[in-house]
Amino acid sequence: MFSKNSGHYDLVERSKMNTLEEALRLIRTSLNSPQMDVEGAHYDQNITHLIVVMGASGDLAKKKIYPTLWMLFRDKLIPDKTFIYGYSRSKLTMEQLISNVSPYLKCNENEKERLAEFWSYNFYIAGSYDSSADYRSLNVKLSKHEIAGISNRLFYLAIPPSLFEVTTTHIHETCMDHKGWTRVIIEKPFGRDAASSLELSDHLAKLFSEDQVYRIDHYLGKEMVQNLMTLRFGNRILNTGWNRDNIAQVQITFKEPFGTEGRGGYFDSFGIIRDVMQNHLLQILSLVAMEKPATIHPDDVRNEKVKVLKCIPKVEMSDVVLGQYVGNTEATEEHKKFGYSDDKTVPSGSKTATFASAVLKINNERWDGVPFILKCGKGMCLSNLFYKCHFLFYFVLNVS
Repeated sequence: MFSKNSGHYDLVERSKMNTLEEALRLIRTSLNSPQMDVEGAHYDQNITHLIVVMGASGDLAKKKIYPTLWMLFRDKLIPDKTFIYGYSRSKLTMEQLISNVSPYLKCNENEKERLAEFWSYNFYIAGSYDSSADYRSLNVKLSKHEIAGISNRLFYLAIPPSLFEVTTTHIHETCMDHKGWTRVIIEKPFGRDAASSLELSDHLAKLFSEDQVYRIDHYLGKEMVQNLMTLRFGNRILNTGWNRDNIAQVQITFKEPFGTEGRGGYFDSFGIIRDVMQNHLLQILSLVAMEKPATIHPDDVRNEKVKVLKCIPKVEMSDVVLGQYVGNTEATEEHKKFGYSDDKTVPSGSKTATFASAVLKINNERWDGVPFILKCGKGMCLSNLFYKCHFLFYFVLNVS
């Protein structure tokens, strides 16, 4: 809708993209078939599917992965013969794992029986990430679910990046199913810099084929991000003016109202730029700035993203502002009274940035001279993610 505001027009685009529904339709179709093999989906109801959550006791697993697996199970969007194994160094009982995860599960009163059924398909194993014996023990337990010696296995690496190489090496040596498929999901960050990212890619290439490795940026699953391509290329009014002649600047902003909350040891080794800006915000920038892909096939979309990213010159320090949140002694909420350096898991005297603002430029015909302002921070006043395009003289496009 358009609304007049101080001589400008704010365009709030809330069109619903059918990408998610199409994905769910494809999943439902495949699950209603005894066997289906198409790009992006392969289900055989006669084969056991095993999901192994590496790092099951961690923050990502309990807040994101297990709640998602529960919703998929609840809505019957995973194959019937699917078993879930949690694996981590923490010596937990299954009851303790359930207790850790339960606060983050959405379960209505009439779904409690279904939730109990979900947990009956779950198991937990405590083990080291660098012990061959522990992986062999895991493999023995996984193999018990096989039908005719076959299973499809999915390993979700919800673990620190420092463990990627040793974990994938042991998975390849010990836990592969050579009759069914084996896949590995890796969450960002993919290395600390270009060199370590390339090293990780080379390592994975020696162990798995490219179609076995899934690199995940969970922000691409957010509705606002998914709507970007429809907003850009499905709207003739915006598409024709989506260039330097009509847009003065683009802002992409990410704010979190909470701090590290006991995860300072992990965060301090990466900082806000590696944690948020170079992945989440650059993904959004590439969708905002890229040319229209030939098709919506992932390869075509990726190619256009790469093209626009290659047009970004080196960022100068004069175009960057860094900061670190401090506590507010007058805050009414207890967690807001503590700054980053007050977190006991943060190294003493740390200068790691928890806030960053950077101005990026894109040297191509469409965007030459238009600043792209990326901002991200922890311990902010509110929680939101939005991008804002300032059109010359006409209106401001604000999508969040």
